[in-house]
Amino acid sequence: MAALPTMRADLTLDPEEVTWAVNSYLLASAACIILGGKASDRVGARLVALAGLLLFGVASAAIAAATGPDLLLAGRAVQGLGAALAVPATLACIGQAADPSRHAAALSAWAGALMLGFSLGPLVGGTLTHVIGWRSVFGCTAVALIAAAVGLLTAPAEEARALPRSSQIDGGGFVLLATLMVSAVLTLNGLPRAGQAPLHVAFPLAATVTAAVLFVRRERRTAEPFVNLPQILRSALFLRAAGIGAVAMFSILSMLLYFNIDAQSATGLGLTPVGAGIMLLPLSLGLLALARLAPRLVSRIGPAGALSGGLVVVAFACGLIAAAAHHRAEELLSVGLFLFGAGLAVPYATAPRLALMALPPEAAGQSSGLINACTFLGGSLGVTGGAIVYPLAGLFGVMGLVAAVALVGAVLARGLTHAATPGSPFTAPA
Repeated sequence: MAALPTMRADLTLDPEEVTWAVNSYLLASAACIILGGKASDRVGARLVALAGLLLFGVASAAIAAATGPDLLLAGRAVQGLGAALAVPATLACIGQAADPSRHAAALSAWAGALMLGFSLGPLVGGTLTHVIGWRSVFGCTAVALIAAAVGLLTAPAEEARALPRSSQIDGGGFVLLATLMVSAVLTLNGLPRAGQAPLHVAFPLAATVTAAVLFVRRERRTAEPFVNLPQILRSALFLRAAGIGAVAMFSILSMLLYFNIDAQSATGLGLTPVGAGIMLLPLSLGLLALARLAPRLVSRIGPAGALSGGLVVVAFACGLIAAAAHHRAEELLSVGLFLFGAGLAVPYATAPRLALMALPPEAAGQSSGLINACTFLGGSLGVTGGAIVYPLAGLFGVMGLVAAVALVGAVLARGLTHAATPGSPFTAPA
């Protein structure tokens, strides 16, 4: 995110290409992430995670060598495919291999690692962009991911509990679901230009509806469906967790993208990439401080209170950020950013645990894939919503949009169960 304004100037990206630099990653991830989860159930999470890390690393190297938008967007799509394999595979591996009494601690560490990337990414990326150039961000990412893949390959394997595995993957169901996901993202991407090019919304929207109808019909008639729809629809806990995950990604992705664009613009704060990264440090502190404390907070006051309270804090923080950015009050901006990160850490760290708890252990890959598909779609919706609002009302409008979505998430969270039983994902680690 911190490197995007510099990349836009260096590669002469137009506004639509800037949006696609984010959305191509989200589109590929949303299309394939459930396949990544199903593959983890079938061939093993370790192997799938290894493939995802290697794909992401190679794609990052390709982006570092890009001289125009074509290779950049292709590389971002392959990065999305790599993430679609690696993210659910690592989550499924933890869910299957960790001792039940340590699920909360293990999954909090997983969420905390993702938070670490979100929180330190703007500063590290901004520093590398300012000192060496934006290509160094992707070059360093390639080296780090390939090294991680080598480490995973050479690490001693943990013995996971034996779980029943599906004999086959429903290829037709995957194609229909991928079409549904891609069409949905294309529909969202066309919304900012709906008035000038209505067909850019009408065609993908029709494809989305058609794919949805065909997918539901096929999955109900298939002996081994790609997604067990009755199981998903019966679980109110899973559906609410998926919605909260989408709200969390909507909030963090739209905020980081448009804050960086605004902060580095001449009409905004006029910061360098390093300055924008430093300005986001309070958000990083808030994310990291609350991510590991989330299980204790949820255990103490219940998931409904913790998650809804965190999202209300996010909505309040959006108001502070908007006011502070408008008046260029950096101290108030720091407070708002800290509260934003602290409030968002609780739902972001807790939603995956809720989703894994909601479905049987043998469906760990499917449930992790589904929850991550929802978060990626939420992120795409955030990028698209920001693309509509930012030209009209600037960062103030984007923060208002994020606040409204956070309050919707708070309403969803209020319906969660308050039960916290020993060994459950709501139990605080020792």
